[in-house]
Amino acid sequence: MASDLDNANTLRCPRNDPFPVPHEKYQPGDLLIGGIISQMYYVLYEVDFTEHPSQNMFEFPYVVTKFYQHNLALAFAVKEIHESLKILPNVTLGFHIYDSYFDERITYRTTLDLLFKSHRFVPNYKCDMQKNLISIIGGLSVDISFRMAEILDHYNIPQLTYGSFPPEESDERQVPSFYRMVQNESHQYIGIIKLLQHFKWAWVGLFAVAGEMGERFFQIADVLLSLNGICSAFTQLIPREAHWDELGEVWGKFSSIFEHFTDDKVNAFIIRGEALTIAWLRTVIFLGDPSKMGNTAFSKVWIMTSQVDFVSASVQRTWDFELFQGAISFAIHSKDLPEFNEFLQNTRPGVIQGDGFLKDLWEQAFDCSFSNPSMPEMLDGMCTGDEKFQSLPRPVFEMDVTAGETVSFNDKREMASGFDIVNTITFPNNSYLRVKIGQVNPDAIEGEKITIHEDTIDWYRSFKQVPGSELISPGTDGEDPDTDVCFKCQEDEYPNKNKNGCLSKTMSFLSYEEPLGFSLASVAVSFSLITVFVLSAFIKFRDTPIVKANNRNLSYTLLISLLLCFLSSLLFIGRPGKVTCLLRQPTFGTIFSLAVSCVLAKTIMVSLAFIATKPGSSMTKWVGKGLSHSIVLSCSLIQANICILWLTTSPPFPALDMDSVAEETIVQCNEGSVVMFYCVLGYMGLLAIASFIVAFVARKLPDSFNEAKFIIFSMLLFCSVWLSFVPTYLSTKGKYMVMVEIFSILASSAGLLGCIFVPKCYIIMLRPELNNREQLIRRRN
Repeated sequence: MASDLDNANTLRCPRNDPFPVPHEKYQPGDLLIGGIISQMYYVLYEVDFTEHPSQNMFEFPYVVTKFYQHNLALAFAVKEIHESLKILPNVTLGFHIYDSYFDERITYRTTLDLLFKSHRFVPNYKCDMQKNLISIIGGLSVDISFRMAEILDHYNIPQLTYGSFPPEESDERQVPSFYRMVQNESHQYIGIIKLLQHFKWAWVGLFAVAGEMGERFFQIADVLLSLNGICSAFTQLIPREAHWDELGEVWGKFSSIFEHFTDDKVNAFIIRGEALTIAWLRTVIFLGDPSKMGNTAFSKVWIMTSQVDFVSASVQRTWDFELFQGAISFAIHSKDLPEFNEFLQNTRPGVIQGDGFLKDLWEQAFDCSFSNPSMPEMLDGMCTGDEKFQSLPRPVFEMDVTAGETVSFNDKREMASGFDIVNTITFPNNSYLRVKIGQVNPDAIEGEKITIHEDTIDWYRSFKQVPGSELISPGTDGEDPDTDVCFKCQEDEYPNKNKNGCLSKTMSFLSYEEPLGFSLASVAVSFSLITVFVLSAFIKFRDTPIVKANNRNLSYTLLISLLLCFLSSLLFIGRPGKVTCLLRQPTFGTIFSLAVSCVLAKTIMVSLAFIATKPGSSMTKWVGKGLSHSIVLSCSLIQANICILWLTTSPPFPALDMDSVAEETIVQCNEGSVVMFYCVLGYMGLLAIASFIVAFVARKLPDSFNEAKFIIFSMLLFCSVWLSFVPTYLSTKGKYMVMVEIFSILASSAGLLGCIFVPKCYIIMLRPELNNREQLIRRRN
């Protein structure tokens, strides 16, 4: 890319512009403005005015008139440079002015226009008239400036930007040719905290423009406020722009913002916004309830960052600013500049050449119209051209400018200075005056970084602030009413409804006294009694074919393990202690593995028994009690060893959860090692899957008392329960998490009991005629 730029003058330009746009009449030296001037940016370049006549660009019918001052400030600066013999002698400056329209594509496109377009737009080619681009001034928005830098950095074009930047941006986005004409925003954060501490305002609300910068502001403010004993009542994002085709969504945003204004406990609203943020908030208040524009319910102190401006759109010109009386803002150091006021007084249509935008601005600012040959002439409301900017209220057009100081940069290419603290005084004619009441000096020693002249502050008429007095409201986490600071309640307490005191949290665990705990315990005991009944029946009828057919010893072991499974669920009910936490999961895991191992052994023995009945089979020697015992013992020992490893390395222990539920302290068992907990569950699942596979293979074996089909259903139910358990367990807290595990234990145990033993009990108790050897032989044949 560097070689292309070096040879740009020798490259032959294409004949046609492949990207025609309405900017075709841009000429060097014109004062060109396009669009609603909300996020404009400028360009400076060297040019010889005599070679190219001035032409006007297309006109846009609506602007925010106050932002036009930015354009005139640039024109004034260029004029002063031209008239000075010491600044850039023998060099003539020209400039173009563009608008971003809050649009990324337009920002990128116009940045390329500045680099390569004169009459035609051909990227990387300088066609027709040559421009010697020396610098670019970025917009008010952080996003706009950085999007420009993404292109300009490749061409080493210096960019000066006067937008506000969060402290993180200074470190994360270091662009070599990027210069910030404003101070680091972190100095404002320090100033806000010092201001709140000075007046002892302990309860504040935070507003910020939606986007990455707004979210970061909330994160930084949350930490700073907490460290300094100040509580945040709310954080509210303000939309950057409204999409009126989505009226329902816009109204929802309006309502949520308006609700915060009536919080009578809040001392101050802190706003990190942009140039049009106040216009947004005024619209919200007006649409929320026009009658409350001056109501004492809104008598708060507004604290604003330097980027926020008092701007009135055309529809808002009749709305008063009384709501913002007494607002405190941070502003860049400034001095009066009489020469600029004189320049503004001489600015009017017909005097400034090459500015086709001035006529529209004049009509909107002074609410008049110039004569149009195609329209009948009207005497009333006609513009004379002699109207004066100084007659306009400040929200429409401001005469003063931020200027007149020597500028220096620090090693991060940021302007090295502090901020003025200014107080806003409103007037009945919808205008205002800003009075300097102090300043923030980041280089001063601790204790002198902020100075405030309290006697010069003009507060809101219903705001009772006496210098040095204490306005204390409760904090979001509760407050001691006898003190003058806001602080969090103790860990075992929570704030009451009125946020003016702390209440003790209740201990929460699944107890036998509450209905849920009692119900689960009753179910566990009931299933235990049923299991005892089934075991008794199997022992009583132990010599019958249906009991003997499927290894009665395994049936006894399985029934005993199921009995223990039901009883193990009782370990999860009651207040967790050291012993119960140690026993809960290992006991449950080992006993369940014993039960599933019995099911696996039963299934394997059925399959081997059928194979062994074939003539000449060598499997006969394997069919016996020894194999089944070995399967059960080995599979159970593996799980037992996992549990022993768990208990020796990272055992479970009782713990208190103070954060999950605001009004409760959850008494629970910390599992110690989550990995080991899921290893226990995983091993159980592995045994269940193995049992399912073997049972599925043996499901069609010709045996009258073949259990394979019942085992298939029992394992399907078992796996379904525990697969559902994991996500449900992870998504619940406290006693409900314990309830989920108890339910899973009871459901899976009942599934095994029902699927495997209920059919046998039915024959033993209700159809004894089927429980004989002759019936067994007949059904086999």
